Amino acid sequence: MSMGPPPGSPLGGPAASGLPFAGIPPELAERAQRILDREPDHTPEVPAFSHRAPAPDPFTFSRFLWPSRWPLALALVLVAAETAALLAGPLLVQVGVDRGITAGDMQVVAVVAALYLAVIIANVGLGWARGVVTIRIGERLMEQLRNRLFRHLQRQSLDFYEREQAGVITTRLTSDVENLTALFQEGLVQMVVQGLTVVVIAVLMLLLDVRMALVVLVVVVPALVASSLWYRHTSARGYDLVRDRISLVLADLQENLAGVRTVASFHRGRHNTAVHESLSEDYYRANLGTARSGVAYGAVGEALGVLGQVAVLLVGGLQVRAGELSLGRLFSTLLYLGLLFAPIQQLVQLSTTYQQGRSSSRKLAELLAREPTVVESPDAHPLPSIEGRLELRDVSFAYRTGPGGEQGPLVLEHLDLEVPAGETLAVVGPTGAGKSTVARLLTRAADPTAGSVLIDGVDLRAVTVSSLRNQLGVVPQEPFLFHGTVRDNLTVGRPDATDPDLDRACAELGVDDLVARLPEGYDTAVHERGVSLSAGERQLLSLARAFLARPRVLILDEATSNLDPQSERRVESALDTLLQGRTAVIVVHRLSTARRADRIAVVDRTAAGGAARVVELGSHDELVAAGGTYASMWATWESHLSEAERDGSAR
Repeated sequence: MSMGPPPGSPLGGPAASGLPFAGIPPELAERAQRILDREPDHTPEVPAFSHRAPAPDPFTFSRFLWPSRWPLALALVLVAAETAALLAGPLLVQVGVDRGITAGDMQVVAVVAALYLAVIIANVGLGWARGVVTIRIGERLMEQLRNRLFRHLQRQSLDFYEREQAGVITTRLTSDVENLTALFQEGLVQMVVQGLTVVVIAVLMLLLDVRMALVVLVVVVPALVASSLWYRHTSARGYDLVRDRISLVLADLQENLAGVRTVASFHRGRHNTAVHESLSEDYYRANLGTARSGVAYGAVGEALGVLGQVAVLLVGGLQVRAGELSLGRLFSTLLYLGLLFAPIQQLVQLSTTYQQGRSSSRKLAELLAREPTVVESPDAHPLPSIEGRLELRDVSFAYRTGPGGEQGPLVLEHLDLEVPAGETLAVVGPTGAGKSTVARLLTRAADPTAGSVLIDGVDLRAVTVSSLRNQLGVVPQEPFLFHGTVRDNLTVGRPDATDPDLDRACAELGVDDLVARLPEGYDTAVHERGVSLSAGERQLLSLARAFLARPRVLILDEATSNLDPQSERRVESALDTLLQGRTAVIVVHRLSTARRADRIAVVDRTAAGGAARVVELGSHDELVAAGGTYASMWATWESHLSEAERDGSAR
């Protein structure tokens, strides 16, 4: 009896691509099953990740290469064997000329020719083996480096991304890593190959004839050393400049792509094109400078090579004529001289790769040396299940500014605030008063400069970041949707959620009709950043995502500020369901949303240019009756509302 494919196997059910699949024919099912049984397990390994700061590990070549020392040692053995096979040829030529052609012994010529062919084959084979080993080492090293860089970026705090341009970070992970890939895969090994070749050839030339070797050393080497030192100094500065210029080009490109709608709206195409062309011109000139240095160095090397061959031919020819040197040794020396300048020219090209890799290595070392401002303590413990009581105790905070992360002026100063478990607190105040900073501190996206932030009486700095954020739900002003499907985005905080779980969450929030309208329901594709959905739809899906994760505490940062009145009312209706039984802190501009909260905290600067504090705290009715800052804000708000909107806000 033939076996069908096992449930969940690639042979059963609809095709992953969405194409119709009729199943495996019965006569092939058993054979297909045997093939599947031989397949290795492809279950992806879950990578280890922690917010805890790793042990100091400066990025240097030696530290980076040390774990691969044994494969590298094998590569060096293959390099030595390849070099020996390459340099055996001229010695065989000497034997063939002196003992075969000159002596008239064709048998020696035939044997030498056969050995020469074997040496060529061995050289090709060893070069292939060395290439396989070095490429594998290089790719593995680059995979480890990319993963290390990505983990490092995941550990960085939000202020890092606010100070750094996205295009510069992209350059570090793409162009700079590619430069190191070229250096590790072939550059370093080839430099060893060619350097070893130069040294061995110099020794062999001295053994063949000291006078001819000294001619080369006196005529060629000093000029070659001087030009090499000049090129090293010039190219090092040039490639540092190239790395900086390409970072600016990519940063400008990324900014224009991200802000394409603003560019189109304000007709900035011509201006932005002029700016980008100016940056591209700077990058072109930086590249041109390094290219000119390389061409000049290459031309000097070629000229020195020709000069050396002329000198050897002159001196060696006189020695042959005087009977002091055999013709075979002259041919062998000329061949070695030709082989000497070939690796020197190769080293010229490799020095470009080396300088690019060295410059990129410095840039990556600088990035990896950047420590996050929010660091998990080594003795941090997991946060147990919480009730949701929040407290900011004598908190002061200043953002870090500048590339070095210097501390700026205080944004919050001596701020005290307590939110009982299950309460909804709205935080209001003028623009720039520090409302979003309060939300950032409560989620430990930043640590206070002074004071403490506590949850259920536990300082957030004493618990692991993951155990804290697993119990928090955050809904930002502009919800971010990942490229994928609606299901992928809803299950970000709860990957094991089933379709019935999704159905219940959407039904409770009243967004099930939104999912029903989508062309393919939960399988509807969401394009990058959710541009295929409206702002209201994105916000509703972000609320459903937070609801599905079942957090004990919710932080909402102006979640309704970018919505039209109809979408706002729908989102607020969903919020009523979402906030039931949870502690919530809502940062709002719209006072109609603040009015629905249990209490309202008014954050404002106590003096011009000073830091902000909580200046008023109470319910909507209490604050309006007090006639203070909030009452003034509410009066201004009401004066701008239409009658219909006023009725809606009252409800």
